[in-house]
Amino acid sequence: MELGVWSAFFAASLVLAFAPGPDNLFVLVQSAALGARAGLWVVAGLLTGIVLQTLAAALGIAAVVAASPALFWGIRILGAAYLFYLAFGAWRAGKAPRASVYESFSAFSLWRRGFVMNVTNPKVQIFFLAFFPQFVSPGADSWQTALEMTILGATFGAATALVFSFVAVFAGKLADKLRTPRVQFFLNRISAVIFVLLALAALFDY
Repeated sequence: MELGVWSAFFAASLVLAFAPGPDNLFVLVQSAALGARAGLWVVAGLLTGIVLQTLAAALGIAAVVAASPALFWGIRILGAAYLFYLAFGAWRAGKAPRASVYESFSAFSLWRRGFVMNVTNPKVQIFFLAFFPQFVSPGADSWQTALEMTILGATFGAATALVFSFVAVFAGKLADKLRTPRVQFFLNRISAVIFVLLALAALFDY
């Protein structure tokens, strides 16, 4: 893979990471409601999901999912159900102070939120299948293609890590400056509504 091609892919990945989407909106909401540290754990989970999604694309597993409507919809339904579950939890949190809400979650549970959010979105796999091959060397054999797609996945993950970490820290620190019990109440309610909207988008957005 030529350096110019890789550089173009990295630049495109940064732009895509900044573009409004389910994952960065998820990071924004979690960071605002639970703080920057919680948001960074969510980012770590999302990045772990990207690693698995990349391997799935490189090994052809993503193509199998894309070609199986039942499997594709099964994953989407699981993802939507998980988001509805998070919405229920956020709504119940009410006016609980951020500190007490954050302390009720372990680092693993926050990581798991991001991980599940990513791997239960099969549209990420479709995106990888459509986007990555455009930067693979023409005429590459299957092994070279798999290797280059892995490199592209690592690059995409690095760009995502930079952008999402910035979003987590910015949203968390800004929300902390404005936080009162009343603001926390509205943040929890807004989080719940956004989770519901993301769940509906997972089910009905093509």
